[in-house]
Amino acid sequence: MFEGKAVVRETDMPEEMQCHAAELAYQALDLYEPSDHRSIAYHIKQEFDEAYGAAWHCVVGSNFGSCITHVFGNFIFFHVEMMEILVFKDGSDLEKTKEEAVGVAYDIQKQQQEKENSPLTRI
Repeated sequence: MFEGKAVVRETDMPEEMQCHAAELAYQALDLYEPSDHRSIAYHIKQEFDEAYGAAWHCVVGSNFGSCITHVFGNFIFFHVEMMEILVFKDGSDLEKTKEEAVGVAYDIQKQQQEKENSPLTRI
């Protein structure tokens, strides 16, 4: 069994999901060679898809950067020894959520327009 300790660098996941991600990383490191980043990432991604629904992504490696969008509460970036692991859900399966997000953005825009047209805001 791999004996490293997971160190979280950034996350917005609940603690239970964070622990699950770390457990899956240890499990993958037991199943595959540490240099087989692709298999490790695929293993973690498949397990997260099964546990939390589709649309999960996993990147495994060392010395990489990222700029992503993700569903709030579904992001973790951590490392075990020299291996960095990024796991996130992108929301591509959440059509209702996208529609709701557009609705919220529309409501905010409408409120801003109403404030601009309000005699109270014109001083």
